Amino acid sequence: MTSSPARHRTGAASAVSAATAPYPVVVIGADGYVAELNDAASVLLPTARPGRRLRSPSWLATATGRAARPVSVSGAVGKRFFSAHPSVLTAGAVAWWFVDETEHQSLLVELAAERERTQFLNQASTALLASLNLDRCMEVTARLATEYLADAALVIAPSATNKLPMVVCDQRGRLSYGTVAGPPDSVPGLTEALRGFPPVPSQWIDPAAAPRWLVPEGFGEVGSLAITPLPGHGVPAGALILLRRVRKVAFTEGEEVVARLFAARAGAAMSAARLYAEQNTISDTLMRELLPPTLRQVEGVQFAGAYRPSKDTERVGGDFYDVHPPGDDFPETLAVLGDVAGKGLEAAVLTGKIRNTLHALLPMADDHTRMLRLLNNAMRTSHHTRFATLVLASVRREERDVVLRVTAAGHPAPLIMRSDGSVEEADTNGTLIGVLPAVTARTAHVRLAPGETCLLFTDGVTEAKGGPLGDTMFGEQRLRRAAAECVGMPATAIVERIQMITAQWLDAGRHDDIAVMAITAPRGSHLSAVDGTTRGRYTA
Repeated sequence: MTSSPARHRTGAASAVSAATAPYPVVVIGADGYVAELNDAASVLLPTARPGRRLRSPSWLATATGRAARPVSVSGAVGKRFFSAHPSVLTAGAVAWWFVDETEHQSLLVELAAERERTQFLNQASTALLASLNLDRCMEVTARLATEYLADAALVIAPSATNKLPMVVCDQRGRLSYGTVAGPPDSVPGLTEALRGFPPVPSQWIDPAAAPRWLVPEGFGEVGSLAITPLPGHGVPAGALILLRRVRKVAFTEGEEVVARLFAARAGAAMSAARLYAEQNTISDTLMRELLPPTLRQVEGVQFAGAYRPSKDTERVGGDFYDVHPPGDDFPETLAVLGDVAGKGLEAAVLTGKIRNTLHALLPMADDHTRMLRLLNNAMRTSHHTRFATLVLASVRREERDVVLRVTAAGHPAPLIMRSDGSVEEADTNGTLIGVLPAVTARTAHVRLAPGETCLLFTDGVTEAKGGPLGDTMFGEQRLRRAAAECVGMPATAIVERIQMITAQWLDAGRHDDIAVMAITAPRGSHLSAVDGTTRGRYTA
C-alpha cells in the first residue's frame, strides 16, 4: 500500500496500491533496487525493471540514492516534464509518484517570456518619451530594436522630399545616419509600411530580395527580414526594418506581435516629436516678429533700447518699442515705446497688432493726435479687452541738434537729460489707448543739444519693487537721479546703465515687463575708427 500525492495537498489520508494508482509509480526498495512499478510507470520509464537499479531519468536516479529523507524532485522525461514526489513506505522503501507538469512548465516559460516582453515595452516607452527630438527618437527606436528584436534595425521617416531620412543600428550597436539610397519599392513591403498599411508577415518576405543599401556593412547574409509600420497620430510616422542573420530562426508570430507593439510606441513618440518640432518652428517664426528690434543710429541720431520680460522664461511680453526710419511719406524718424495691460503671450500678441497698426499709420506721423485716434479706433473694434499706453517721438536732425515732437498717451512722460546734468520731464500727456471713445493728447516740442538725451521708459522701471525689504518701488526720483548720472553718455550706455540699476534694485524680486529707450543727440563726429558710441574725442 502507498500514499498518493493528493494526501499532501488535501491533508486527507488515502491509500492505493501501485498497480491501481492514477499516476506512474515506481517503488524503490531499501536496497536501492526497483521493487515495483505500475503500467504507467513502465510506459514512462521503459528501462526500469524490478530487481534492477533505476538508471533513468538521471535526476530521479540521483534522488533515490540519497539518504533516508527523500524530497520531491523534477526533470525532463523525453520531451515532457515531470515531478516525482516520494512516499516513505514500511521497511525503508520509497514510492515515487510521477506528476506530468509539462503544461505547467510551458505556462511558466510563457509567463516569464511575457514578463520579459512587458518589461522591454515599458523600458521602450520610458526611453522614447524621454525626448521630443525626432532624431533622438529615431536613434532610440533603432537601438532598442537591435538590442531586443533583431541583429540590426533601420528606422526610416517620411519626408516631403525624395530623400527619406534613415537611422541604422548595426550588429555591433553602432548608429549611423543617412538617407534611403534606393527606391523604397525595391524592398518588399516598405512602401506599404511608409503609407501606414498593416505589416506583411515576415515569412512572406524573401530576405534575399534585400538591396545592398538595406544591409549594414559586415552584417553578412540576411536570414530573415521584417518590416513594420510606425503608426503616428493620424499620419504614418515611418517604418521599422528588422534584420536577422542567417543562423537565427525567422521571426515567429509572437515576435512580430511584440515588434508591432514596440512600433506603435515608437511611432507615437516620433509623431509627437515631429509635431513638437513643427510647432516650435511656428513659434520661433512668430516670436521673431514679436521681439523688440535691435536699435542703431538713424539719420545721425542715436537710438538704443532694452527690454526685460516679467518672467525669465519668456521672451516677449506687454512692453514694446520700435524705430521707423524716415520714408517717402514721412520725413521724420518715428520712435514708439508702449505698454500693453497684462503680461505674457496674449499681451505680446496685442503689442504685435499695435506695432503693425502704427507701421501702417506712418504717413500720418506728422499729426500724433490723429495717429493715436486711429489707433484707438482700431483697438476698440478688436476682440481684445486690453488697453495700452505709449509714447510717440518724431525725431529729426537740425544741424547739430535733434528736434523731437513727443506725445504721451496715458504713459509716463519721457525724461530730458540736459548737458548741465539736469533732468526734466517732457511737457506731454494724454489719455490711454483702447478704452475711451475719443483720445486727447498734448505734444511737447523738445530740442536736444549734442550729448543730450530723451529717455523713454515704461512703468516697469518706476514700479519695480526692491530695496532692503524688497517692497519699495524704484520710483521716479531714483530714476531721475540715475538718469542724471548718465548725462553725456551714448544712448547704448544710458540704456544699459538704467537697466542695470533697475535690476540691482529688483534683485530676485518679481517685476513687470521693463522697457527703456534712449534718443540721444550725438556729441559730434568721433575721431577714432569706431562708430561714435564710446567716450573719447569729438570734432566739436
